[in-house]
Amino acid sequence: MKKILTTALLLVVSAAAFAQWTDQAKEVDDYYCKDLVKAGAAAPDFKMRTPEGKTLRLSKYRGRTVVLDFWASWCPDCIHDLPLVKRMYERYGRKVEIIGVSMDNDAEAWKGAIAKHGLGYTHCSQLKRMRESETAKAYGVRWIPSMVVVGPDGKVVMSTSQPYRVEKYLRDNFGEARTPGGAEERLSIDGDHGKLQAIMQRPVLAEGQKCPMVMLCHGFGGKKDGEMFENIADSLQAHGIASIRFDFNGHGESEGDFVDMTVPNEISDAKKVYDYVKALPFVDGIAIAGHSQGGVVASMTAGELGTDAFRAVVLMAPAAVLREDAIRGSTFGKMYNPDLPTDYIDFGRMHLGYDYVRTAKRLPIYETAARYQGPALILHGTFDRVVPYSYGERYHQIWPGSEYVALEYFDHGFSQDIVLATDIVSEYLVRVLR
Repeated sequence: MKKILTTALLLVVSAAAFAQWTDQAKEVDDYYCKDLVKAGAAAPDFKMRTPEGKTLRLSKYRGRTVVLDFWASWCPDCIHDLPLVKRMYERYGRKVEIIGVSMDNDAEAWKGAIAKHGLGYTHCSQLKRMRESETAKAYGVRWIPSMVVVGPDGKVVMSTSQPYRVEKYLRDNFGEARTPGGAEERLSIDGDHGKLQAIMQRPVLAEGQKCPMVMLCHGFGGKKDGEMFENIADSLQAHGIASIRFDFNGHGESEGDFVDMTVPNEISDAKKVYDYVKALPFVDGIAIAGHSQGGVVASMTAGELGTDAFRAVVLMAPAAVLREDAIRGSTFGKMYNPDLPTDYIDFGRMHLGYDYVRTAKRLPIYETAARYQGPALILHGTFDRVVPYSYGERYHQIWPGSEYVALEYFDHGFSQDIVLATDIVSEYLVRVLR
């Protein structure tokens, strides 16, 4: 089973919609974990066998934080969550104990799954079905995967069916501070509708040394600032990779009027930024990443410039739905007649020009993006109500060599744990570019 959105990434989503996402995420635990042992209770001790046949007792780990992951080899949702559990082990396994508590009753299937998925943390099982397991009954496990965090004092810290909540707890309590190191520079670059304001971060480089560069493209109504891109930029800089984030025309500090903004002229902006960074003497290869509409711009820019132009593309909740939205006359909840030209569509603090609608209705999003066939990552939340995750899956289909990560119960801005989302992005870019 399976931070609040920054203004730069709200995409004109209402507060009511955000509250609905939050309520839905909470309802998941309220439903699937209603019988799970609660925070503050003493964690029941248990005795089980490891895959090697040794006896394991929970009480042995008193004085150490323990994460219990209740799972089984036959459970599809458990298998889906294993990468996040492995990630916790790889990041925090020296500071906490992670124990996979299996509900398998087939020893070979259990051991085979551990080997197949490379699960290097501690494992134990009674080799009984969940309804027959004394440990499952003691912990109130009625659904898997479920996770319980036990503190050094032997009391339950939290219980949940959503791994990202455990990840956030471990990061907040056992994570290490990042020290990016390097320089940050504010730039002005010629764009399609005037000057684009940008921030470039780069690591410390020796004379003549080069490094990769990542372009970061914000979404509809957004800007270069905010936790999402700042997290990615800092992480890349700490790993020896430069980045540039910029405001599209009519956004943030850049010139131009929002009413004149279209996806095609944002692609033109991106191309101009590409030309700028490509000419920098220290840049050795370029990647591009974008969120929401910025993901569409990133994908189409990569398609238009070709596979050789970029070493990698990353799309975060890519808003390819914008074409269908324009055709039906509903953009981010604002209704209008898509076939009736008008000066603008009133979004309150922003006015959306009719050229945006006119061009969006005929935008060859996937056809253009398909021309790029290099390394790519698509990240999408399954609770995204602005852009259904099926649009991210479509990118994965047109890019056969791409990686696709679905974050269960995450919304359009990854507000459930934006650090986890940005870490996935930066870790992918570090792996591909370095």
